[in-house]
Amino acid sequence: MPRKKEVVGGTFVKYDAVVLGSGPAGEGAAMKLAKSGKRVAIVDVREQLGGNCTHVGTIPSKALRQTVSSIIRYRRDPMFKKMGDWRQFTMKQVLQNAHKVIQQQVDTHSRFYDRNKIDIYHGRAYVQDQNTVLVFSPEGIKETIMCKQIVIATGSRPYRPAALDFNHPRVFDSDKILDLDYSIQKIIIYGAGVIGCEYASIFIGLDHKVDLINTQHKLLSYLDDEISDALSYHLRQQGVLIRHNEQIDHLETYDDHVVLHLQSGKKIKADAILWCNGRSGNTDGLGLENVGITPNSRGQITVNDQYQTEVENIYAAGDVIGWPSLASAAYDQGRCAGANMSGEVGVEPVVDIPTGIYTIPEISSIGKTEQELTEEKIPYEVGQASFRHLARAQITGDTVGELKILFHRETLEVLGVHCFGNNASEIIHIGQAVMNSPNNTINYFVETTFNYPTMAEAYRVATLNGMNLSLIHI
Repeated sequence: MPRKKEVVGGTFVKYDAVVLGSGPAGEGAAMKLAKSGKRVAIVDVREQLGGNCTHVGTIPSKALRQTVSSIIRYRRDPMFKKMGDWRQFTMKQVLQNAHKVIQQQVDTHSRFYDRNKIDIYHGRAYVQDQNTVLVFSPEGIKETIMCKQIVIATGSRPYRPAALDFNHPRVFDSDKILDLDYSIQKIIIYGAGVIGCEYASIFIGLDHKVDLINTQHKLLSYLDDEISDALSYHLRQQGVLIRHNEQIDHLETYDDHVVLHLQSGKKIKADAILWCNGRSGNTDGLGLENVGITPNSRGQITVNDQYQTEVENIYAAGDVIGWPSLASAAYDQGRCAGANMSGEVGVEPVVDIPTGIYTIPEISSIGKTEQELTEEKIPYEVGQASFRHLARAQITGDTVGELKILFHRETLEVLGVHCFGNNASEIIHIGQAVMNSPNNTINYFVETTFNYPTMAEAYRVATLNGMNLSLIHI
């Protein structure tokens, strides 16, 4: 069992470092500090560890996505069609598996803290000064923790505009949607960022009608154009209605439906609305004004390359500092912060981060896009492999997708890898490893023998395609 410290009034405990939040960033920082010989405490507002990532973010949404992917896979397989009607599943039913995964994650992370002798305080943290953190229990009892250093890793929450009543049973954000307990036929998803696109895939996979409202001119415009277009095409093929360049005017709510009014004059009726337009850092009520830290309008904290705030002994990492707001990046940011706090030298900030978007199918990318290389006037070539030509994809039925390699025409250096399709977030790591190696060239993909049949074979196919198109030979 974890070293759980209950909040007891009138006690003073001293630590080398206190970490606020037990999500990926908090865990990364706490583990690094503990392994560096520091006495560490972690404070979390929940009774269970893991932060938003485990309870309402990455873990439940990806577990939900996995279940829906399985339903889609069985539904399209003629061998299983006679075994049942897959359309009968509700959100509440498919969430049952997600809740099991959450508890497994809590148990796993609890063992990590116990093994590293990190004390855990459950309650609301309040920074009284740069060396004092108060912990409040629901009963209002406080414990005073004295410390040399503080890490703020409190994460983020969905942005909630004041104009919308999120207490209404048919108005949801990405946290609240996990509690959906009634059947719906049609849902409006406002905001076509990563979370909006992921939930559009999930709901359309459950055979719900989906209206995806995008405030921008295209989906996920920071992606490679071809990948963005592929996602848009695939969502439309599945039945998602995408509306670009739209802005909310107001929302009407009723007992059995909602009506979204757009500034363009359109009115959209649905059973519910899911708001996915932005996130805010969890800095309210932390007492940061006591130490001279002022979050921005979205509650985010500014840090330097060492993840140090404007206060020398206070660091921050994860979603609370903004971009890129990814669990993978948050963990590494926390570790970097912990390393800097321990006095390590030469610690590099987290910059080269693979994008993982868990739509159905997935999207993942790392490095430059074609647009960026064109603007920078870098001579490049493109190698592509379509999943429908790969034996493994034909066996599994996951033939939708492609791998795209961008490489320097003269040096053959891999400049970017972009993947759309099932298991894209796994496939991308091969390209990432090559890009970060001292001998980064596409030669690796044709000189290395891959297992067959595998999805990794796409790298060899894409490389040979790029070489043939550019008349490059090795």
